[in-house]
Amino acid sequence: MLNKNLKNILLLSICYFVLPSSNFLKAQQKADRPNILWITCEDMSANLPMYGDSTIKTPNLSKFSEESVKYTRMYSVAGVCAPSRSGIITGMYPPAIGTQHMRTGTGGEKDPSIPSYQAVTPAEVKAFPEYLRAAGYYCTNNEKTDYQIGEPFTVWDDCSKDAHWRNRPVDKPFFAVFNIMSTHESMIWKNADKPLRVNPEDIKLPPYYPESPIIRKDIARYYDNIMLMDSIVGTILKQLENDGLAENTIVFFFSDHGAALPWYKREVYERGLHVPFMIRFPDKKGAAQTHNQLLSFMDLAPTVLSLAKIPVPKYINGQAFLGDQKAVTPRKYIFAARDRLDEHYDLVRTVRDEKFQYIRNYQPEKLNYMDIGFRRQMPMMMEILRLKDVKKLDNVQSRWFSEKPVEELYDLENDPFEINNLANSLIHQSKLKELREVQNNWSLQIKDKGFMSEKDMVNLMWPGGKQPITNKPEAKILNQHKNSLEVQLTSLTEGASIGYKIGDLGSWQLYHQSIKVKQGVKLYAKAIRYGYKESEKVLINGVN
Repeated sequence: MLNKNLKNILLLSICYFVLPSSNFLKAQQKADRPNILWITCEDMSANLPMYGDSTIKTPNLSKFSEESVKYTRMYSVAGVCAPSRSGIITGMYPPAIGTQHMRTGTGGEKDPSIPSYQAVTPAEVKAFPEYLRAAGYYCTNNEKTDYQIGEPFTVWDDCSKDAHWRNRPVDKPFFAVFNIMSTHESMIWKNADKPLRVNPEDIKLPPYYPESPIIRKDIARYYDNIMLMDSIVGTILKQLENDGLAENTIVFFFSDHGAALPWYKREVYERGLHVPFMIRFPDKKGAAQTHNQLLSFMDLAPTVLSLAKIPVPKYINGQAFLGDQKAVTPRKYIFAARDRLDEHYDLVRTVRDEKFQYIRNYQPEKLNYMDIGFRRQMPMMMEILRLKDVKKLDNVQSRWFSEKPVEELYDLENDPFEINNLANSLIHQSKLKELREVQNNWSLQIKDKGFMSEKDMVNLMWPGGKQPITNKPEAKILNQHKNSLEVQLTSLTEGASIGYKIGDLGSWQLYHQSIKVKQGVKLYAKAIRYGYKESEKVLINGVN
C-alpha cells in the first residue's frame, strides 16, 4: 500500500520570491565574472571514448576531455527530456513542482478531462537564468526549452535558433546554452536513409537486446548520430576560440538523460539516468582529471550561480559542487522519478548511493514496457516486439514485458546491467531497508505530487481547468526629476516575474530593481507567473 502521508500530499507550497539586492548586483556587475557556456545534447548515455566506449571516434569531444574535468557519476532526475529539463532550469525535482509527467502539454491524451497545461510552480521558484540576468549576465538559449512551465519571456535575453553570445551588448558576461538535436531518439529513423559510417557488425549488443540485423543497424545509427553531434560541438568551440573568449569561459558538456534506445530512454535504471558530464575551465584547471563523486542535475543551477558569485536560493533542491558556495558535504544519494509517459501512467521512484540502486514500483501490476506510439516509429522497437511474439527473447530480454516487482535492488559494481534483483536477498536486507527509508523520506520531503492524480494536481494549479492570468504590472514613481523618472514596478500576482522595455524597438529586460527613464520615453511592462497566462502589455501611466 502507498504511504498514507504520500497519498495526502495535495497542496502546493507558496512562498515569496526575492531577487538579490541592488547593492549586491551593482557590486557583482563590476566584478570580473566568467562567461559560462553549456553545450548539451539529447538522449545519449556515456557512449564516448573518454568513458571507455571505443565504438566510434569523437575527435572534438576527445580533445575537449583532455582539457576538462571528467565527471563519471552525473545523473538526470528522469529518463526523459521534459521532466529532466524542468529540473535543470529550476533546480527543483520535477515531482516537487508538478512537472513530473511527460508532458504537461499532452495530459489529455490519457484523460480528455485534463487540459493541455503548464505547471504552476511554487511562487518562490524561478528559472535560474533570471538570477544571472539580474546580476548583469546576457543569457541565451538555442533553442529547445521543454520546461513544462510554459516559456516565460523573463528567463532569456534571447531564446531562438539565432540565440548566440555574439549578440550580447559590449562588456556583458554571458550564459549561453546550445542544445544539439542530432542524437535525439527521432533521428534514428529520420536519418535512416543517410550513409552509415558505423559498421553494424562492430556493435556490442547489451544483454537487453536479441541478435538482429535491424537492431544492430539502429544502434549503429545511434552512434553515427553521436558523431554528427561531435562535429557540431567542434563548431561551437571553434567559434568561442575565434572570438577570443575561450580563456574567460567555463564550458559544460552533458546529455539530458540516457540513450535514445528502447529500455534505456524513459527508464530510471542506471542506463536511463547516467550521462556524460565534463567541464573545461579557462585556465584548464583539473585538465584530464576524473572525479567520481555523485552528482545530480539538481546541482547544475546552484553550481552555475556559485561560479558566477550569485547567492544560491535556499529553496533549490540541489547543492553547488564548485565555486564559493560549494557544499561542504558531498552528495550521498541520487534521486529520480518516472510518471506518465505520453499516453501511459506509471509511478516509480528510485534512489542510489555509491554502490546500490533501489527502485520502488508503486504500480507493480503494470508492465515495465509501455506501448508508446512515438517509440514505435523506431525499426528496432518493432523488431523487438516481433521477436517477443515469436518467443525469441531470452529471460533477461523478456523481463521488459513482464509485471514489475514492488521493489528492486541492484549492486551496480558487480551487476552494471542490473540483471540480478537483490530485493529478496537475505544478506542485502539492511541495505534494502536503508534505501527504502531514504526514498520514502525524500518523497515526503519534496511533497511528491506524483501521489495525487494528475487531474487533481492540475485542478490545484488551474482551478476549473482554466489557466490563471498574471496581473498586469503597476507603476509607482519613486523620484521625479526635470528630465527623468525613477519607476518601481510590481504585480499583484504572487511570484510574478516582470519584464520591461524602453521604447517601441527595445528588447524585454528583466525587472529586478527600480529603473530610470527619460521623460517622454515610452516604458512598456508585462508580467508572468510561471504556469499562468502572461499579463497584457501595459504602457506605464505618467511616463509617456
